[in-house]
Amino acid sequence: MELLKRTKLAAAGVLLATLMISALSAAPPPNEYALKSVFLYNFCRFIDWPDVAFGSPNDPIVIGVLGEDPFGPLLDEAVQGETFRGRTIRIEHYRTPREIARCHLLFVGASEMGRINEIFSAVAGKSIVTVGETPGFVERGGMIALAADRNRVRLLINPGTLRAARLDVSSKLLRVAEITH
Repeated sequence: MELLKRTKLAAAGVLLATLMISALSAAPPPNEYALKSVFLYNFCRFIDWPDVAFGSPNDPIVIGVLGEDPFGPLLDEAVQGETFRGRTIRIEHYRTPREIARCHLLFVGASEMGRINEIFSAVAGKSIVTVGETPGFVERGGMIALAADRNRVRLLINPGTLRAARLDVSSKLLRVAEITH
């Protein structure tokens, strides 16, 4: 059983490294949002949430999408049938920040940047990873940005905002990201 766990973690690490290499290559990704979907799924494997972020040991890891959903079926396909540490991974969609309940990773779409302060207020004090894709997302208080840049996706992370939300990030994820403050 332990060997299987280590094998899955190693496979996730190889997948993330492969994604980063392909994202950094000159060839454009087949679909920007297919790549971003896989990133969101893999973030679940490289971030540790405190126990209080879950109502019970069987609660799923919830990836929320706030605003317009740029993924279509891609994000659902990326997590379909997947589990991590015995937890299923579920996708939820929110129209407003008030709808965010028990969410662990929140993708803030470009359509929502006009209400970014309201969004950050809604998740303040909660162990919710905020992920965005717009310029300045991390500088305005977001935790992770998936920045499209000349046919690739760059990963920007602000470890300080993650620590403030009581979230631990694997050094493997930090090594492939640009660290911002």
